[in-house]
Amino acid sequence: MEQIKIAVIGLGYVGLPLARLFATKYSVVGFDVNEKRISELKSGVDKTLEVDKKTLQDVLVDKDSVENGLFCSSSISDLKDCTYFVITVPTPVDKNNRPVLIPLVKASETVGSVLKEGDIVVYESTVYPGATEEDCVPILEKVSGLKFNKNFFVGYSPERINPGDKKHTVDKILKVTSGSTKEVGVKVDKLYASVISAGTHLAPSIKVAEAAKVIENSQRDINIAFVNELAKIFGLMDINTQDVLEAAGTKWNFLPFQPGLVGGHCIGVDPYYLAQKAQEYGYHPEIILAGRRVNDGMGKYVASEVAKLMIQNDVEVKGAEILVLGITFKENCPDVRNTKAVDVIHELQDYGANVTIFDPHANVREVNSEYKLDSTKVLPNKKFDAVVLAVAHKEFHDLNFEEIKKEKSILYDVKNFLDSKHVDKSL
Repeated sequence: MEQIKIAVIGLGYVGLPLARLFATKYSVVGFDVNEKRISELKSGVDKTLEVDKKTLQDVLVDKDSVENGLFCSSSISDLKDCTYFVITVPTPVDKNNRPVLIPLVKASETVGSVLKEGDIVVYESTVYPGATEEDCVPILEKVSGLKFNKNFFVGYSPERINPGDKKHTVDKILKVTSGSTKEVGVKVDKLYASVISAGTHLAPSIKVAEAAKVIENSQRDINIAFVNELAKIFGLMDINTQDVLEAAGTKWNFLPFQPGLVGGHCIGVDPYYLAQKAQEYGYHPEIILAGRRVNDGMGKYVASEVAKLMIQNDVEVKGAEILVLGITFKENCPDVRNTKAVDVIHELQDYGANVTIFDPHANVREVNSEYKLDSTKVLPNKKFDAVVLAVAHKEFHDLNFEEIKKEKSILYDVKNFLDSKHVDKSL
């Protein structure tokens, strides 16, 4: 019988929930280079809020425990006894929207240093088709001195975590799996199937699995770009976009996408990975990049709409006090990576407005470190010339806007989340 010990490399929004789940049936080492993160996890605290304290503490074990469970570590030596290595590090883009594989390269070097005969390395990070075998495998071979598909094997099983979603958790989302050989594909599929209650789908190759992942978010990006463009058109026509979508949604096959700011580390990033690879093959992906351009420009559009409303209401934009509700990339989640709420804030500041950021979920230090912006978790006791709801946190739904707004101030709702009686305009 195969002796299974799993290492999960990277304990962020994706890695920790997966490590926790595997730990219910296997011995798992959760590895992260961030020593502070490891210290917090050992005390049962997950600052991403993906795993609650009790659920995490229920699977935590000591280093020398013979029981199944999760041992968190920042020491590479603790990975030596593992037989499966699951890599769940981020794959961002740079300021020019080019793929950044540095975290993936460093994780591959780490695993390569402890790789043994017969081990299997599974990548979960979103990449372009071919990255696992063309970019990662050579690193594993070089560092380990072992031969791919002879001494060690790889698989690819793209993450499908939805940060902040307590309904569609990792075990309830069907998992795509693949392997570098047919036999390894079956092994990888069996491993995930043992903990994923929603089931698995074994793809015929790693490249197919990589491509399937990258088009999932590209498809959503394009669909959101379409309704964002509709919002701009209907705004010029003085037609309520939500009324149009509600009417069109009565048809059984109409896709229920909503306009909004498209940020985060998935939808706002993944299309660039596919576009980069397509261009290497001499093809310029027009629809994919057009969708990105539309969505990347929505922050500027929202700010201009806010400014217009203020001017129409005889409110001076320059020097105005504007409250922005939310700076995370999505609702009810503390993740501020690649948030497009920042675009709205910067545009409003360029108009000369003084912007106050209120977000009960965002870490104040992270916001300042990442964007050089000050935010607060406590609603200031003052009134504002304009209020912009950028993120639909549940805490914002029942705010007393009469206490927040000045007499002529406006309320712009990016997410169509608030009671319409308070709102001057929605996206």
